[in-house]
Amino acid sequence: MSIIIPIRNDLGAQPSRLKVPAGATLTSLPPLSVYVHVPWCVRKCPYCDFNSHAAAGEIPERAYLDALRSDLEQALPSIWGRQVVSVFIGGGTPSLLSSAGLDELLAMLRACLNLWPDAEITMEANPGTAEAGRFRDYAASGVTRFSLGIQSFDDAQLKKLGRIHDSAQARAAIEMAQRAVPRVNLDMMFALPGQTLDACVADLRQAVAFGTEHLSLYHLTMEPNTVFAKFPPEDLPDDDTSAAMQDAVEAELAAAGLARYEVSAYAKPGARCRHNLNYWEFGDYLGLGPGAHGKLSFHDRILREARLRGPESWMQAAMARDGSHIAESRQVGPDELPFEFMLNALRLKDGVAATAFHERTGLSLAAIAHQLEAASRRGLLDADPTRLRATPLGWRFLNDLQEMFL
Repeated sequence: MSIIIPIRNDLGAQPSRLKVPAGATLTSLPPLSVYVHVPWCVRKCPYCDFNSHAAAGEIPERAYLDALRSDLEQALPSIWGRQVVSVFIGGGTPSLLSSAGLDELLAMLRACLNLWPDAEITMEANPGTAEAGRFRDYAASGVTRFSLGIQSFDDAQLKKLGRIHDSAQARAAIEMAQRAVPRVNLDMMFALPGQTLDACVADLRQAVAFGTEHLSLYHLTMEPNTVFAKFPPEDLPDDDTSAAMQDAVEAELAAAGLARYEVSAYAKPGARCRHNLNYWEFGDYLGLGPGAHGKLSFHDRILREARLRGPESWMQAAMARDGSHIAESRQVGPDELPFEFMLNALRLKDGVAATAFHERTGLSLAAIAHQLEAASRRGLLDADPTRLRATPLGWRFLNDLQEMFL
C-alpha cells in the first residue's frame, strides 16, 4: 500500500507525484533526550510567546514536583530501557526553583531514567534570579550547562524588552555561571528597537569578552499573541539593516572562534549543544511539564505528544494518573515525515548524512528524490549525494527550501 502525495514547489518547479510507503518501519531507535518545562517567571516579557506565566508570589514548587513525578512515571512505559543522552530544563524561569527543588527534580530523573553518565544537563536561568550560592548548588546537583537569558548588555534595550535584570546583573550572572559549571550559553537578541549596526556589534563584543563558548542569537520578531504584536515598538531596524547586522554578527563571532553551526547557534569547537543537536537531527525527546511537547519513535510508528498548557490544569490532571494531562497524542503520517525531517535537518549548516533520512523516518531516500533533484537544480541543496545540506543560497532562503518537502 502507498500514499500518493502532490509535491508543492514554490520556486517554479512543475508539480510531481511521489509514492510514499505507508508501512515504513524503523530498524533502530534514535537518541532520546528529556525536556522539563518550568512554566513560571517573575514577569512576562512583551516579546515572549512561550508557555510562561508570571508568578504571583512563591511558585507552587511542592505541587509542581509531585505532578512532575506523576507525569514522568506515566511516561515510563513508552521509553522503558532507552538511554537518555541529554536533559534540558527550560521555561519560564527554571532558576526560580529552590536548590532543594532542583536537586529533587534531578534525583527523580536519575531514579526513573537510564541517564548516560556524561549526559548533558542544561538549565535555563535569568540574570535577575541569579544567586552565586544557588548556581553552585544547581551544579552540585548535576547541572553541567547553564543557558543564560542575557539578550543585551544595553540597559536601555533591556528596559524596552521588559527584562528584570540590568547589564551589571548580566555580567555578574555570567561570571557566577562560569565558575559553577564547565559550559555556559548566552542567549542574545539583535534588530532591537532603535538599534544601530555599531550598537549590535558592540553588544556581541561584550558577550564574547567573557570567553563565551556558545551563543544563541535571535532576531527580535513580533510573535502572535504577545504584547509586542499588539503594540509594536517604534524604530525597528528595516530589513536591509537587519541583514547587515546578521552578516556582521557572523563575521564578528567567527573572528572570536565561534562558528555558526545552526540557524541561531554559534559555538567554539566541541561546545555545540548536544540536546538541541538531537532535535535538529530528528532524534526523540520526552517532554514533561505543562505545555511540553515530545516526539517518540517506535519500530512501527512515530508519535508526537503535547501536555496541557495551563500549570494548574496540568498539575491536577497529572495527579489524576488517567492520561488526561496529555492534550494531544498523534501518529506522524508517512506523508508528513519528509517535511518534518528536513524542517529540522536543514537548519544545520553541515546538514546530516543522507543515510539519516531512512534511519530516522523509516522511508527510503527515493521517496523524496524529485524534491532533492529540484532543490539541487536550483542551487538550494548541495549536490553531494552523501549529505543532505543546504547551499549558502539555500540557507539564505531556508523557508523556501524546506517547503519543497511539504
